[in-house]
Amino acid sequence: MRDATPFVQPAEPSAEAAQDAIIDEFGMLPDWTERYQYLIDLGRRLPPLPSELRTEANRITGCQSMVWIVHDGDARGLRFGGASDSSIVAGLAALLLRVYSGRDAQTILSTEPRFIEAIGLSAHLSPTRAGGLGSMLKRIREVAAAAS
Repeated sequence: MRDATPFVQPAEPSAEAAQDAIIDEFGMLPDWTERYQYLIDLGRRLPPLPSELRTEANRITGCQSMVWIVHDGDARGLRFGGASDSSIVAGLAALLLRVYSGRDAQTILSTEPRFIEAIGLSAHLSPTRAGGLGSMLKRIREVAAAAS
């Protein structure tokens, strides 16, 4: 049974371990058709984001798709949830939330998303999706900075 919370629970013990796992998983997929399908699957597995949280305040600007990122917690531990009307963008959000949700503010601020380059994602995203990914990361870091 799924947790009723919209927040992503960390599967790995650290942000670095989450990035290593993402790199390993994508490394097992031989081409970008399969990698895009995996992204879509990851997005579908995000905890549901209730409609009352899909507000303008939670919306990420700078993305062609509708994207929402929500948060809870304090500097000792911030949890994030998210959703998008685009399957691939939801998958991108899932990757970011896997790395950053459940981490303390300092870890969030100091952890560079090295998995993006390591899996070749930046070379395979349209400019609008890359911008959306950057905007999601910016929001997560803004929340962490405000909590510090």
